[in-house]
Amino acid sequence: MLSGLGLAGASWQPRLCALFAKDGNILTGRIVSSIMRLLCAGVAAGLLACGMAGFAETVGDCDHPIEAPLRSRAALVIESRPAGVDIVATDAETIRVSCTVNRQEYGGYVELRFSGTPGYGRLHITGDDVRNENLHIRIEVPRKTNLRFHMGAGEVKVDGVVGDKDIDLYAGQISVSSPGGWSYKNVDASVDIGDVNASAFGVDKGGFFRSFTRTTADGEYRLRAHVMTGQIDLE
Repeated sequence: MLSGLGLAGASWQPRLCALFAKDGNILTGRIVSSIMRLLCAGVAAGLLACGMAGFAETVGDCDHPIEAPLRSRAALVIESRPAGVDIVATDAETIRVSCTVNRQEYGGYVELRFSGTPGYGRLHITGDDVRNENLHIRIEVPRKTNLRFHMGAGEVKVDGVVGDKDIDLYAGQISVSSPGGWSYKNVDASVDIGDVNASAFGVDKGGFFRSFTRTTADGEYRLRAHVMTGQIDLE
């Protein structure tokens, strides 16, 4: 915008005054200040519009699965109501979310809401009116995705997803499988009451306040999993 007026560069402010000079008289400082504020507001609005251009929101339910761009190595934050959740790796650079319930008429009561950009997304799964309907959610993500997941109660299974993971449950079960091998630099799995089974590392612990940690010098990713009451399986 400023370059179009010939005002680019560090000296644009005095040149702005000269541009609006008339009959040898420079506009008053107050008028020039007002013009400068208008120009700055225009530039700020343009930058905001550019930033919002990459932001998207997609909403659906069990009758209407959702799909949105999500590139490899993106960060994904998931907040879910109690359910059985499968997070599955695919080769597509998209996120696809679908769900099922025992009774079809309850399918529209579950809201699937994804917002963000291809590099960072947030998925919210809500539906307080769905009770005891055996809600099952399937989330398909790029094979290399960094995950953060929180749910009050239920079961979450993460299959074949490569990347950092931070998974929290109040009650239920966490299962993480890595068919291609474990490439974690740090592993931290803990329960307040329950079991930690890490067959990939030859660990099987049960009882109160059980935990398992492992650091590998040549690893790449970090895994943290915590359940207050329940079970963790690392396979």
